[in-house]
Amino acid sequence: MAVNVYECMLILDSNRYSRDPAEVSGEFSKFVEKRGGEMLVSRLWEERRLAYPIDGHRKGTYWLTYFKIDSSQIKPLERDCQLSENIIRSLVLKIDPRIADTLVAHARADQKPATSKSPGTVDSEGKSEEAESADSAEATEVSPEDSGDAAAPGSSDSGEEQPAGQAAD
Repeated sequence: MAVNVYECMLILDSNRYSRDPAEVSGEFSKFVEKRGGEMLVSRLWEERRLAYPIDGHRKGTYWLTYFKIDSSQIKPLERDCQLSENIIRSLVLKIDPRIADTLVAHARADQKPATSKSPGTVDSEGKSEEAESADSAEATEVSPEDSGDAAAPGSSDSGEEQPAGQAAD
């Protein structure tokens, strides 16, 4: 069968993760390698309160992974996740090959610590942060002339006024 790139979002048990982060987060990597796959990225997404309790858990640690594996090994991998006491929920998605490299690169870039820019910092295009914020503010402003030309919702081109909710004939 074909080897594909997959994304998996895991919800890990927050209590177990806080006691032993390396063991709990590394468990999925072991599952992938045991099935003959290759981990591309494995990183913390966030820790948050769950929308509803899952098996008595009110908080979860979200963990994002990208990996390559033979497609015939996905069902056994999902079964390993269901049997694990550290993994509350998991979702495995096949990634379109056209965007796989971009997604993996983006996930790897997010792993690096964020650098704080000081005011006046110039980016790769030669613009300062102040210039970028001014450009974005100009782009969102609407001039008074432009707002008068737009037809109001529910209005028609025939010049007749239609009651709200009725379409013109």
